[in-house]
Amino acid sequence: MSPSPSLAARVRQAAHPGRDLSGCVCETGVLADRPDATVVRHGSLVGKAHAPGTDPEALGARLRVAARLPGVLLPPLSTAPDGRPRPHTLWPYGAPVDPDDPDAAPWEAAGTLLARLHRTPAPPGLPPMRGPAKAAAAVRRLRRTVGPGHPATGPVLAAWAGLDPWARAEAPMPAGVLCHGDLHLGQLVRHPAPDGPWHLIDVDDLGTGVPAWDLARPAAWYACGLLPPEEWARFLGAYRSAGGPAVPPDGDPWPALDVPARALAVQTAARSVTKAAAEGRPLDEVEQALVDACARMGGLPASPAPDPST
Repeated sequence: MSPSPSLAARVRQAAHPGRDLSGCVCETGVLADRPDATVVRHGSLVGKAHAPGTDPEALGARLRVAARLPGVLLPPLSTAPDGRPRPHTLWPYGAPVDPDDPDAAPWEAAGTLLARLHRTPAPPGLPPMRGPAKAAAAVRRLRRTVGPGHPATGPVLAAWAGLDPWARAEAPMPAGVLCHGDLHLGQLVRHPAPDGPWHLIDVDDLGTGVPAWDLARPAAWYACGLLPPEEWARFLGAYRSAGGPAVPPDGDPWPALDVPARALAVQTAARSVTKAAAEGRPLDEVEQALVDACARMGGLPASPAPDPST
């Protein structure tokens, strides 16, 4: 992979302001290169090129939230994205979760940070959280690129059809709170690196919405048997201990989590089937477990949307 020259140049210049760069020996590395995001590191800074078509005003509003919550979200260097076809933003580098050390996964930090985020008043004019829109996009891609001929498409689409309209981005979300919109362990980093406190990153989906959506990915993996019960308990317990409003402080959390968890299971299954089909291979064990979960969900009735004020 090779970084965007303009992005690499911008992050390199920002890492060494006012200096002659001819003697710079820092390595420029690509941390991610996908259609929706390119992330480049140079020294202590990271530059991100956001998805084509990103609304710079909406992104600016999200950046301002991150700047206001430095103990929860990693703060950007500037709240004004570069006005390119793909807006650029600059961030301090943070050390990510080690994927090779699952026992060290920061579930308690994730739950606590989410609760603090959800308890923060959302500023006026912040766009809606983009979680349901991303789930709908994954299902559209499945329909477009894989189609009904694949044996996994039917169960995924049946589970999708059983969801509430708001979870399919076909109706407005209930009035909500400040949400991350795409929570998973890849969205946490330690800053300052390598052992500073944990922060949430990636504000592209940040907005107002149903807070249970932010708990839904680990909830879905737990329900599918892919996340051990003790790890789910650590995450949920930390969230509740920090006063998170998405679920009751005790008792059964699933009435609040049911619809978002099903939606995230469908989104993840749709992405998995699309990827496997593009690579011309059968589903692996994890991917098949997600499709099997969709098959079980297909006959379930839709549940009422959770009320985050209760």
